[in-house]
Amino acid sequence: MANPEATEEEEESFDQLPAALLATIMTKLDVASICSVASTCKIFKACASHILTFIPNFHLFDTALSINLLSPLLPPNPYLSSLKVDCARLDDSAIDLLVRPSLHELCLHNCADFSGKLLSEIGGKCADLRYLYLGSVAEKRGRAIHISDLEELLNGCTQLEVLTLMFDVSLFLRHNFARVWALASEKLTSLEIGYVSSVMVTELLSPSVGPHQPLNHIRASILPGILKLNLSVDYITDAMVGTISKSLVSLTHLDLRDTPLIEPRITFDLTNSGLQQINQYGKLKHLSLIRSQEYIVTYFRRVNDLGILLMADKCANMESICLGGFCQVTDTGFKTILHSCSSLYRLRVSHGIHLTDLVFHDMSATALCMTHVSLRWCNLLTNHAIKSLVSNTHLKVLDLRDCKSLGDEALRAISTLPELKSLLLDGSDISDSGLSYLKGSSRLELQELDVSNLPYLSDNGILCLAKSRVPISVLRMRQCPLIGDTSIMALASMQVDEDRGHGSSLRLLDIYNCGGMTQLAFRWLKKPYFPRLRWLGVTANVNRDIIDALARNRPFLNVASHGEELGIDQWDNSESLHMHDYDDVDELEQWLLEGEFEDDDEEMIDAEINPEM
Repeated sequence: MANPEATEEEEESFDQLPAALLATIMTKLDVASICSVASTCKIFKACASHILTFIPNFHLFDTALSINLLSPLLPPNPYLSSLKVDCARLDDSAIDLLVRPSLHELCLHNCADFSGKLLSEIGGKCADLRYLYLGSVAEKRGRAIHISDLEELLNGCTQLEVLTLMFDVSLFLRHNFARVWALASEKLTSLEIGYVSSVMVTELLSPSVGPHQPLNHIRASILPGILKLNLSVDYITDAMVGTISKSLVSLTHLDLRDTPLIEPRITFDLTNSGLQQINQYGKLKHLSLIRSQEYIVTYFRRVNDLGILLMADKCANMESICLGGFCQVTDTGFKTILHSCSSLYRLRVSHGIHLTDLVFHDMSATALCMTHVSLRWCNLLTNHAIKSLVSNTHLKVLDLRDCKSLGDEALRAISTLPELKSLLLDGSDISDSGLSYLKGSSRLELQELDVSNLPYLSDNGILCLAKSRVPISVLRMRQCPLIGDTSIMALASMQVDEDRGHGSSLRLLDIYNCGGMTQLAFRWLKKPYFPRLRWLGVTANVNRDIIDALARNRPFLNVASHGEELGIDQWDNSESLHMHDYDDVDELEQWLLEGEFEDDDEEMIDAEINPEM
């Protein structure tokens, strides 16, 4: 739609169509597309308003609306069963708008300005809820959350199957924590918690004497139907791993991540003994054990090749293994995993200090057909390892961040992968010459590319990428000293195909602290360029007024200017068959705002001319 508004003749032709036919067609679209169609003429706007009263799914993933803008899109609707929104601009005043008895699925992201009342209200009103995701609840100062709120949630949502609480639950009273979880739905199969102490997890799952019960009465197992458990804890310990493995007899997915504040003692650490207890019932398909280095440089120093060998004996049917921070494990241990797990399709190793090319030397001798490989901070790997690794021709995700010895020849080998969707090369030794290999690959379907922290990457490399017409939607190139305005102009003009506008494929662009960036680049970041852009990382000290004007020019663009990690969360990355194709104008914004920001182009120009404005 070059012109988003319909002519009088077109409106008359639309008026002749039966309303039921129009409604049937529009119900095949997602919410953003419905709003876009509504912006074209009065007839479609009326039809859209009617559709919003009976559509079963309302998913608005990467646009955070205020309650004034969201309310018209969420009228009373007894058929609404799935609601997924970003709540960054909402608070407790929106609870009645969001929490509805008809819901089976509720996903609320960025709930920092909500209190614990959100949990209790969901428990009181959503008795038929099957899936619940709550992110960052009460993280804003002045917002409180209590154990009674969690109790009401678990007591009221008796049909819950999937529960994700992405906030710190260690703030709850420890002595009541296990008692409250006894109320959880017996149908619960998946549980993810943003942060909880390992002691609370152990106490929660340990068989013990129930409250007000005689000593010979042992409490029944908590969460007996759990298949997937994903926890972020203070320390991954032998005691916690052992308790999880013994108590959760049906477990198929175990994902544990710890973030130590101090170097753990042996009683609060994972050892070979704890690793040997994993997968006691032989049902585990996915295992992830990651030690984060967010606060201190620390590793699993008490696990070596023997522990991996003992674990591998029980993990022959494993399909996905992620190991981070195992500094004592050598090629022997990692190679055992590759040769023992014949069904492995996903491998992730981070901080593999002793991982070398030898692990992948005889990949053709394995039965592997891996699609996802991540080898972060594995500095001993060279181009030879990647040449062997790409014998897995079905690779879709390849993460080689901070593998400093990888160069252009590695990218030449990678460019032969026909199904590659995501490629992360942050901190490697890639140059313009390496990036040119992507242009020569006509089969490449790359959607995500990270070329940050590459000292030899310049505008020439990005120009070559823009000419290649690779349909990239996520591009990170922060901290590249030779990247400047020319790259932004090239990307703004990039055309993936003849049917879409310039720069139409990019949804995330991170150019934070790129050395050659000036005020000129910001002229190419405003409308109508980059019409699908939702996340932008820039450097604040270029010109604060220009950045503020850009944010006003594109009110639904998430602009980060202090080096924050950008990204659309993985809380829902499903791809719709009818995703909205943005053209020169973002009609969703136009329909919501109806021209409120028309004068911002002049404001940006004024900010460039007069920085002291």
